[in-house]
Amino acid sequence: MADQAASQTAAGPSTTPLDIQGATQNDLEVADDETDSAYDDDDVASDTTSLRSSIEDYHFQNGRRYHAGPNDEQQSDSLDIAHHIWTLTKDGNLHLAPLQNPQRVLDVGTGTGIWAIDFADHYPSASVIGTDLSPIQPLSVPPNLQFEIDDCCMDWTYRKESFDFVHIRSLYGCVADWPAFYEQCFKHTKPGGWIEQSEMGVVPKSDDGTVKPDSIFHQWGEVSLRAGDEFGKSLRTVDEMKQGIKDAGFVDVVEIRTKWPMGPWVKDEKLKEIGRWNRLHWESSMEGWCMFLLTNYLKWSPEEVQIYLAKMRAMLRNKGVHAYQDM
Repeated sequence: MADQAASQTAAGPSTTPLDIQGATQNDLEVADDETDSAYDDDDVASDTTSLRSSIEDYHFQNGRRYHAGPNDEQQSDSLDIAHHIWTLTKDGNLHLAPLQNPQRVLDVGTGTGIWAIDFADHYPSASVIGTDLSPIQPLSVPPNLQFEIDDCCMDWTYRKESFDFVHIRSLYGCVADWPAFYEQCFKHTKPGGWIEQSEMGVVPKSDDGTVKPDSIFHQWGEVSLRAGDEFGKSLRTVDEMKQGIKDAGFVDVVEIRTKWPMGPWVKDEKLKEIGRWNRLHWESSMEGWCMFLLTNYLKWSPEEVQIYLAKMRAMLRNKGVHAYQDM
């Protein structure tokens, strides 16, 4: 993940809000026991009004439901798994920005709404808004939270300088014009307020050479980046957002980079737990990530994609491959 916390105006010297374990590691230490039981197969397996008419403008393709992206129950489950991993990574914290008594908070691209719900519970005096294109959020929510159908890529309809905190997570592949998006963030954040963006890289890597140039993991990285380029929405956000946030005018920009192991092969217990959940995240999410892009923009057949996914699942279970993704 790359995690960006940035203030709308200068608020003193830049400091790292929280020390994330693994953030400055060059290498991840491989667990001594390559037969770790963690590899068992049975482990924890816009204008708002103008959008109303398209709230459920879904389409179905290859057995999946899509809006702007996959939004069916399987995808919702994977989003909640990712939320759990983010929370593990941040040592149980919902944010890294040094917030003090936030009063008005925006969660952009809220998805299932799980982060917004947890945040509203934790800060009962804050007014929290979660926005998304799809109404997949629960109806029973804290009284200080409301969900709205909105397109974050259009001009925002909120009053300027109205939010103490803008939270952004996993919008890679969702935004075509990042400078325009960050401009909206800047305009709508109060002076002295913060935005925080958390993103994941899509390219599997290794520090010990076990992700080989001829491997399916290496192919996944190349294919994913190419598909995002053809789609017109970059999947390189993890590496591009720091400069984009600075270019929008934010100051005190803090970048915290770490690694999510793609399996429980790591010696460190916290990272092992993250790896265990991240492998499940990949297994539950891969089809939603790539089926639409590869069939529509790289012209693969659904059968070719399924063979591709089967190879990926096998590699994820390969104990000798010590892969991770940048975060």
